[in-house]
Amino acid sequence: MMIKDSKIAVYGLGHIGIPTAVLLAKNSFNVLGVDVNPKRVSEINNGICPITEPGLDELIKSTVNEGYLKATSNQIKAASECNIIIIIVPTPIYNDNKADLSYVTNACNNIKKGLKKNDLVIIESTIPPLTVDNIIKPILEESGLKSGTDFLLAYSPERALPNNTLFEMTHNVRVVGGVNLESVNKASKLYSYVTQGSIIKVENITSAEMVKLMENTYRDVNIALANEFALLCEDLSVDVIDVINAANFHPRVNIHTPGPGVGGHCISIDPYFLIDINKNNKINPSIIKTARTINESMPAHVIKILEENIGEIDDDYTIGILGVAYKGNVEDTRETPSAKVIELLNNKHYNVYAHDPFVEDNIIESFNVKSVTFKEALSCDCVILMTDHDLYKSITPDMILNKFFICTRPILDPKEFTKKSVNFKGIGRTN
Repeated sequence: MMIKDSKIAVYGLGHIGIPTAVLLAKNSFNVLGVDVNPKRVSEINNGICPITEPGLDELIKSTVNEGYLKATSNQIKAASECNIIIIIVPTPIYNDNKADLSYVTNACNNIKKGLKKNDLVIIESTIPPLTVDNIIKPILEESGLKSGTDFLLAYSPERALPNNTLFEMTHNVRVVGGVNLESVNKASKLYSYVTQGSIIKVENITSAEMVKLMENTYRDVNIALANEFALLCEDLSVDVIDVINAANFHPRVNIHTPGPGVGGHCISIDPYFLIDINKNNKINPSIIKTARTINESMPAHVIKILEENIGEIDDDYTIGILGVAYKGNVEDTRETPSAKVIELLNNKHYNVYAHDPFVEDNIIESFNVKSVTFKEALSCDCVILMTDHDLYKSITPDMILNKFFICTRPILDPKEFTKKSVNFKGIGRTN
């Protein structure tokens, strides 16, 4: 069968699964989206986009109307009907920072019941190294079929940035590893229909698993270094942003931006997958562990800045949080540092309110904080800016009514605020 004649099942209709399914359908593949959530399945089948992503609404409507995209909750039937199966289900972490692979294993346990000779299974979920070899492959082979002989098996980590997902998926490089060359080549051919970027073929599946984890851990470590620089600059009374901007003129230096912590489903989680592989204590990934410790400590540092500047307060003192999304101009609140800041403030019995132009009120209030308007948040006794939404870049000194402002993202000029008698504090910032 020519790959263009294949029917594709995409397991997991989330922030990556939906765009993947849609882009394949846009390229005239017959795609069956698979999800355990019947509401999500119904939305897709009715041409409704359940997530916010520029350009995705129109593509879902068109591909559903043209008959290239459908969705189902019947995982076994989907596997039996399709020739290519892509797994993009969540891989969160437990409270002990161990990988929760239950979504992956559940999908595989259903797929094995419909798996057929010559099928291609591709894993895109971010997973710890050796997960395919030690967990996924054995489950799929319970079908009685052998990987590399009876069916093909590959791994290709997804790479996409919220709010720019479609462009990145169609332009970024794809990395592919497989159990054999035929698996790699067939998966690579499939991705060539979607991305204009290069296809990088690595030696094996474990190498491909490592690529994604190393990319995000690199960023986590660099952010932790920037945060540690910020703490040192605070102590030295120099502005960390001025220093970083100057240092980055060096042709081989690229210091990241400090902030109130690291959020999102990748950078804040993936390093733990590398830490967790040290089961036999052969290697101590101390730099990775230290980076995680630093970045996880930053919400507490925000509270420290607050309490060093308020002195004695009464029971009516109010704090307004600007932004609960983990990054600017998205609705995504996964692993957001704002959640930890709100939790710490609640534990200290402050009166906490929050605003976010992208996040629905019920999601904001799921963090045990009252959702308020932009104006109401700005009128609190202390305003803490947590997310670099474009809206917040328009804040002027006159909008901070009670003159105490903690700006954890470097999107505003401290000097403009201090000139207007605002007590402006930031992470590593000076007035």
